[in-house]
Parts: sequence; structure tokens; C-alpha cells
Amino acid sequence: MWYTSPDMNHTRPTDTLRPHGRGEEKRLHDTGFRWGNKGTHTSRTIMLQELRAVLSHCRHDAIRSDYRGAIQEENCLGKRTAATRKLSSQRLSELYALDPEVPLFRVMRRCWYSEREGQAVLALLLALARDPLLRASAAPVLQMRPGEELARQQMTDAISRAVGSRLSDSTLDKVVRNAASSWTQSGHLKGRGRKLRQSVTPTVTNTAFALLLGYLAGARGATLFETLWVQVLDAPAGELMHLAVDARRLGFLDMSQSGGVIEVAFSRLLAPVERR
Repeated sequence: MWYTSPDMNHTRPTDTLRPHGRGEEKRLHDTGFRWGNKGTHTSRTIMLQELRAVLSHCRHDAIRSDYRGAIQEENCLGKRTAATRKLSSQRLSELYALDPEVPLFRVMRRCWYSEREGQAVLALLLALARDPLLRASAAPVLQMRPGEELARQQMTDAISRAVGSRLSDSTLDKVVRNAASSWTQSGHLKGRGRKLRQSVTPTVTNTAFALLLGYLAGARGATLFETLWVQVLDAPAGELMHLAVDARRLGFLDMSQSGGVIEVAFSRLLAPVERR
């Protein structure tokens, strides 16, 4: 669902990941999406530094057990105790899956190793797909203009509406702090005490992955350039269209335009069963 905010030049997303029927629920879950009123941001941020350390430590074709071993046995994150190593492994898996059998992680990983400049936004995009609490914080950030200060109460209200009364005030406050930190790690906010909005510069892989997220969530054609994932890129549709053309040239997607109709597909990234 989308609607236009009267004082903004772009649409404001609501959480569309509310599957209808068991078949749709299973498809989204198998793809890697998560929804509900729980999320990793009750205790952590997007953990960008830790994700970079794990993906740098492991082979590009690592499997799930390799990532778990790197964190818990080889201690690639430099944690002091076995308990904290195990907890870090759990939280990173919640946010990113760390399993190439999960399509969202597998494609993100391919994008990650292709282009370092876009890694922070890639991490945010995948975390948004997997953490409903972080996703609930998106609208207050994406509506802000460059230089505008984050109104924490707006983020608090947005997350509270998403989860109802399940979170205590203290936990809700922690979610807001963690979410603000995550948007800072991705480059959408800057500052420590006062968080100011700044625009990110999307890359080819950011664009390909954002379009793929929308595609797997059910969007098609021109609507792929209107989703939450694309709004994260802070760029107009025309600029993203040019980046999508570059992504096609580099083998990240298939795209055609005819008579004003846009078709985007991902035959080179997804297996046939994943493209349903």
C-alpha cells in the first residue's frame, strides 16, 4: 500500500510484507523475508562492521556452517567469550540469514563482493527485508529532507503503531536508538546526538538488489521503481533507470522497455522456482 504525503514530493511506504495465504507466506519466508512484531533491533543495530568482518573472513562461496564456524570457532569478530560469539552469530543470522540457500542473502552476497562502495546500503536493504522493527522506522527517515533533524518521537510513534503495545517504553526507546544508529551506518543520517538527514549515492548493485527485493515481494514493471527498497536509494526514477541499464549490462538483471512499458526480471540471479 502506498499513499502520497501532501507536503512531500515522494510517496511514503507502509509495510507490504503481510502475506495473504499460506502459499504466499511460505514463498516469502523461503525467499528470506521476515515480518511480524519482533525484530533484532530490540538489542542490536544492523551490525555493519561485524558483517563486513565475517564476509571478509570467509570465502566468497561459503556455506552456512562456514559462517557459523568463522564467528563461533575462529572468532573472526574478536569476541571475548563463547557466549558472546554465539549471540553475535544468532543476531547476524537474524539480520542477514548468512546462508546461500536463502535467495536474498545469496544475491546480496554477489552484489557485496562486486562493489565495495555500495555495501552499507546493501546491508540496510537486506536488514529491512528481515527485521520488521527496522522496516517500521523507514518512513520517518525517508520522508526527511537533506539537513533536516530526525524527530525521534516520529520514529517512536511509527514503530509503536507497527507493534502495538507489545514493547515496553524502555524497549521501544532502545529500538529507536538502534534504528537511528542503523540508518547512520547506512549513510542516511549523520551525527551522534543530533541525527541529520543526508542523501546516499546509489550504486549499480544497490539498484539491482533494491529492484530484486521489490520483485520478490510482488511488484512488477514500473511499480518496481516505487517500492520501499527503491526509496532507500534517495534517487529519482530516471537516475535509477540508468543504473538499472548498467546493472543489465553487468549481468545483474534483465530489462526491456517498449511503448512505455518496463519489464524487469532476474533470470541470471534466481532459479526458476525462485522467480514465481
